[in-house]
Amino acid sequence: MKSRESKYGMTLVEMLIVVAMIAMLATIVIAVAARIGSQVKEKGLQNIFSLLESALQEYYEYWNVFPDPNKPPYLTHSAALYGQLQGTPSSRKILENIDTSLIKNNPAAVGMPQIYDVWGILLDYRYVPGDTFPELISAGPDKAFATADDISSKKKKQ
Repeated sequence: MKSRESKYGMTLVEMLIVVAMIAMLATIVIAVAARIGSQVKEKGLQNIFSLLESALQEYYEYWNVFPDPNKPPYLTHSAALYGQLQGTPSSRKILENIDTSLIKNNPAAVGMPQIYDVWGILLDYRYVPGDTFPELISAGPDKAFATADDISSKKKKQ
């Protein structure tokens, strides 16, 4: 009678199965991490919106109007907003709470800071006289305006 010796080790098929399982688990972990990162950025953007809305409310209480996004006309809406909010002491105090990495100088007009979103894209500020409150808009994760993933300060309240 022949005796079989125990062999230690794995066959090629077993190794391929283990590698495939590890690859599937890694894919799941990467997808979850990407979603969590996106949620963190969206939450950060909502915090920026909250700060800017508080600064806008303080501006309104001081001047009895909201900042005009078209004054001065050569600036972006974001630079116009930042400049006008800086001119109001109570609004300026609130702006100090925004992460400094999100406030950058306008390359076209040195000394004219602008407000960027968490994806590094300039925030848009819209206000039409007669509206109840201005709107802040981020291009969202795809970094392009007028697409489905744009994030608006007005949408979050609905």
